[in-house]
Amino acid sequence: MEKPWLQHYDPGVPASIDYPEVDLWTLLKSSFRNYPDQYAVRMILKYLPLGFKLGAKLTYRELEEKVNRLATAMAGMGIQKGDRVAIQVPNSPGTVIAFLATVRLGAIVVNTNPIYTPREMHHQFTDSGAKAVVIWNNLYPKLQEIQKDTDVERVIVYHLEDFMNPVYHKLLRNTLQKKGDWVEVPEGNGVYHMKTLIENNPPNPPDVSIDPDEVALFQYTGGTTGVPKAAMLSHRNLIANILQIEAWMPNMAHGKEVFMGAIPFFHVFGMTVAMLESLYVGGKLIVMPDPRDIELLMTIIQQEGVTLFPGVPTLYIAIINHKNVKHYDLHSVKACISGGAPLPVEVQRKFEALTGGKLREGYGLTEAAPVTHANPILGQSKAGSIGLPFPDVDARIVSLEPDESGKFQPLGIGEEGELAVRGPQVMVGYWNRPDETKKVKDNEGWLYTGDIAKMDEDGYFYIVDRKKDLIIASGYNIVPREVEEVLFEHPKVQEAIVAGVPHPKRGETVKAYIVLKPGETATEEEIIAFCKERLAPYKVPKMVEFRTELPKSAVGKLLRRVLVEEEKKKLAQQQSS
Repeated sequence: MEKPWLQHYDPGVPASIDYPEVDLWTLLKSSFRNYPDQYAVRMILKYLPLGFKLGAKLTYRELEEKVNRLATAMAGMGIQKGDRVAIQVPNSPGTVIAFLATVRLGAIVVNTNPIYTPREMHHQFTDSGAKAVVIWNNLYPKLQEIQKDTDVERVIVYHLEDFMNPVYHKLLRNTLQKKGDWVEVPEGNGVYHMKTLIENNPPNPPDVSIDPDEVALFQYTGGTTGVPKAAMLSHRNLIANILQIEAWMPNMAHGKEVFMGAIPFFHVFGMTVAMLESLYVGGKLIVMPDPRDIELLMTIIQQEGVTLFPGVPTLYIAIINHKNVKHYDLHSVKACISGGAPLPVEVQRKFEALTGGKLREGYGLTEAAPVTHANPILGQSKAGSIGLPFPDVDARIVSLEPDESGKFQPLGIGEEGELAVRGPQVMVGYWNRPDETKKVKDNEGWLYTGDIAKMDEDGYFYIVDRKKDLIIASGYNIVPREVEEVLFEHPKVQEAIVAGVPHPKRGETVKAYIVLKPGETATEEEIIAFCKERLAPYKVPKMVEFRTELPKSAVGKLLRRVLVEEEKKKLAQQQSS
């Protein structure tokens, strides 16, 4: 068979889907019409005595009204179709409102990590040409450091306590202020509060004609150059992946599912598989600004009856290893798609035993909105496999080097090569980087993933290595070159290589190998502190090894792979001893 995977689809999963010719906002409007009085998004920060929940809850009717009011306000500020609007807010009702209001106007969302440093924010805002930023109030001081050097003219400030009832609003604000975890941001001079805008504007934004092929999202991703690039994802790309995910889960019930929104929505996986998927199927989306509180996470699953829980392996590992996990009933969970990093087989087995649900490994990448493969939810899940290609996704293994004509040749069953995918969710290209786009996407629409893989006779795919230098820690993609650039800024560093080394919880973690300049001395703590000032926490090296020299090729190129192999040998020796 040309597509052997089709015969292993779950019953009811189609080989192809009929995609509507609409924009993202139009697609989601069906849920606002069908489930107006059901809650669409709920944030739970803490369970209080007598069954009260500290947080906020919006029905589909309330959510639609707030989206329309904010869109009216944004249009009044001059934000138009095609303008870029950065969103830098932790998972919350404000994230959902800001995202939908932006795409409602035909503007482009620029997803931004809330833990970015000013240095990282500056690159993303200047590269995207963001005209406006929706930002959590606690992050405003960072924005002040770099705004004058960007095109940002309008700032919309969101407070975590916005949209809570008055009692909870006051309780949370007082608590945060006492902890010193709350920043006062005055309005004026281009600075607005989201809550005030929504209260003072009518719910009638201008009608905007949006073609499905127009860009809806700039999702930043790394590359071998170390410079983060914006993958341009169109309305069609996002809609395709939403419908593919729905089709892949034939037991998903519209209007009845409870989604766990623990993975960050600024990450394309959380944004599509949790936030947008839930809104499309009329689900109840429960959001957590900080998913590191595993006790609260398990309480939410038990108390709210969470049914669908997309996540990264580190979340599932944290749950199965939690000292109090046996005190919780997690059996409401019926399905989870794990992405962002390889899913250990033992983790899958233990989590399924705990919940009675299905934990299935999938695969995707930012440039594909993101999911392209997953193991069947009801059928056979093969150990170590990323599963089968989604409906309408072509996938093949190709040679690592082109032939004499410059083409990469398809390989056979069991042969290892680069994984290439093609489908309706594959990005338009990289923003302002046509040369980089040509490196990963050819004229026939094939996207070259940079992952080395193989396919078995049933059409299941397996990732065996990475062609590109990428570290995946706790589901985050880290480009070694970006970290190395920071290390080279240190006045004592002469040479540096950054590599991913195995880690029991994060999958991989960041290690820096450094040669100091002659006569200099430094400590591991000094290097790490330097990086913390310039990089998001997940990118900061967790280990530093000082060396007198680093491995190099005959032409003097630093060889990261040699160090990675050294670490693998060390691990193998430890496990055998």
